[in-house]
Amino acid sequence: MSELRFNVVKNAFKKKAKRVKAPEERPSEYFGELVFNREKMQKYLDADTFNALINCIEGGTALDRITADRVAAGMKTWAMEHGVTHITHWFQPLTEGTAEKHDSFVEYDQRGSITETFDGRSLIQQEPDASSFPNGGIRATFEARGYTAWDPTSPVFIQDDTLCIPTVFIAYTGEALDYKTPLKRALKAVTEAATDVCQLFDPKVKKVYAYLGWEQEYFLVDEDLFAARPDLMLTGRTLMGHASSKNQQLDDHYFGAIPSRVAAFMRELEFAGFRLGIPLKTRHNEAAPNQFELAPIYGEMNLANDQNQLIMNEMNTIARKHGFVVLLHEKPFDGINGSGKHNNWSLGTDTGVGLLSPGKDAKSNLQFITFFVNVLAAVQKHNALLKASIASATNTHRLGANEAPPAIISAFLGRTMTEALRKLMELPSDTPIEIAGKKGTKVGLVEIPEIFIDNTDRNRTSPFAFTGNRFEFRAVGSSANCGGAMATLNAAVADQLVLFKKSVDKELAAGKKLNVAVMDTLKPIIASIIDTVCFDGNGYSEEWQKEAKQRGLDTETNVPEMFKWFTAPQSVEMFKRTGVYTEKELAARNEVKWNTYTKKVQIEARVMGRMAINHIIPAALAYKNRLLSNIQMTKEVFPDEYQTLAATEIDMVKTITKHISDLSKMVDNMVNARKAANKIEDEYKKACAYHDIAESLFAIRRPIDKLEEIVDNDLWPLPKYRELLFIN
Repeated sequence: MSELRFNVVKNAFKKKAKRVKAPEERPSEYFGELVFNREKMQKYLDADTFNALINCIEGGTALDRITADRVAAGMKTWAMEHGVTHITHWFQPLTEGTAEKHDSFVEYDQRGSITETFDGRSLIQQEPDASSFPNGGIRATFEARGYTAWDPTSPVFIQDDTLCIPTVFIAYTGEALDYKTPLKRALKAVTEAATDVCQLFDPKVKKVYAYLGWEQEYFLVDEDLFAARPDLMLTGRTLMGHASSKNQQLDDHYFGAIPSRVAAFMRELEFAGFRLGIPLKTRHNEAAPNQFELAPIYGEMNLANDQNQLIMNEMNTIARKHGFVVLLHEKPFDGINGSGKHNNWSLGTDTGVGLLSPGKDAKSNLQFITFFVNVLAAVQKHNALLKASIASATNTHRLGANEAPPAIISAFLGRTMTEALRKLMELPSDTPIEIAGKKGTKVGLVEIPEIFIDNTDRNRTSPFAFTGNRFEFRAVGSSANCGGAMATLNAAVADQLVLFKKSVDKELAAGKKLNVAVMDTLKPIIASIIDTVCFDGNGYSEEWQKEAKQRGLDTETNVPEMFKWFTAPQSVEMFKRTGVYTEKELAARNEVKWNTYTKKVQIEARVMGRMAINHIIPAALAYKNRLLSNIQMTKEVFPDEYQTLAATEIDMVKTITKHISDLSKMVDNMVNARKAANKIEDEYKKACAYHDIAESLFAIRRPIDKLEEIVDNDLWPLPKYRELLFIN
């Protein structure tokens, strides 16, 4: 082992868990203490201002300037009690991360001194440089103006000495330049559409909420080892590395005892999360070595998405304190489990009814079936678009490998629900849908088990699985902003619900009873979905790839091609009908997606080439020279027998020479391909060219990984998988 690598690995093994002082209070006592929640609003705002703000949050009524000033004054008082000196509008540009610009409270007073001020104008609106963020041509460099605007539905919070104000981000010309704006539009659309459908069954329903429960998977690596891997530092994944003799094949890491250093990190992360009002619930070892997961209690989608972005930032900061680096790349290590971010999605009413949970009587079960079937219809119609919403240069490495869902969007229902849907198609439309065991079994009964969740299996190869009272969209990548996929899903469901409601209204106008009108509308939808988008089998099998194509599902694996679905006519019309995206915004986002894909692959290609030339080939040549020296010495001592005595070394030299030659040629070809691709001006065509370059990186790593197995361990310059994955 090289001296540098030896010292890095030795230091990593010697690290101990950092002692984190446990808070004396219970989590319930400090939960949300850094959030300007309703408890703080009541304390720091007068009654009129409090009521106006609540009406703004719940009813969408605008705040006048005087009220906004009063809200800002209350926030400032609370924030300064916590040592806050700055404010920032916290927004989510099209970079998959968050952005912030800090301004202090400081202003001149009339005496030439300074004072701390914060007013409604600073709270409600600020102006960052819109042209410096990805915008797909909506803003040119000389057209820099853009705006951030306060989102009152997501509470203000404190980080360090800064008051953070969640905001939307729009261009001077009004287009959305972020993830939050389309998500909020989609939530508005699905709320209105679902409420209209709910009122068919219960006129008391005034509002429907969309909920999100995200499960964040991630890897931890020692920061010293991370620093010794240029590929990890610059791309977030290992571009080379032979598989460890032991990885996850024994299944001994999954749900195993949490290592002490990791547990200390998790405790501090949970403490930070609780203070920020994030209800973190679950932590555990994941399937791969050094892979872990955390998940909160589900919540209203807009807030839950903000909290996911916030916890991702906190993870990176806190991990460093414990000598770790968090890897959120979807596939940081070849050959083992990748990381996703399962999005558990559901709908619920303001009356407390879960719309994807079976009910207590025939009418509520009819409502459940209505939403269940319409969600599946939306997934069927827009399966290619939904795949495009989760596609990226990084997530493409994860899909279809090691417990990740395949790159085909289908829905897993489980045997119970599949049989129930098939039975519904056969029965008269006025057949009551009853809970099994409540009213006894009779001919024609559609049985939905009372303990529904226990009768729904899990299918790890399904990208969109029903799990008893929600759907789990498992294809979202671990580094992604959930807002992109959730805006698409909610828009598609909203559009389908609107179409369904129109059809039911026609049936009702024809004089049919509600249950008959609903079932007559649902039956052709069920017939359409049951043998197309519904699939409970093995999503990894070659047979499914062929069958999915025959069913009309999208099987495209080329990421730049997937993105084209955002500007397909049916997608554009759906987004326009729901008000989620304009055609201009869709075209711009595709430009951003293609450009981002190109740049990420371009960076990987550059890093791969330079590591091959500067790290791998010199190490291989050094070992080759050592072997040649041994061969020469053998020849000098045993001139007549050296070919026999040095046969092993001679074969190794030939093998190393071939690998070096192959590697050098492939790197040269890749560099030339990159130069040619860089001359392409059209973003789509350039991304397609870089897709081919991305594929070539897999071929380039093969001789590197073979050389790793041959070259003396003392000479190998990079930490190996066995070192990266088993130090904690």
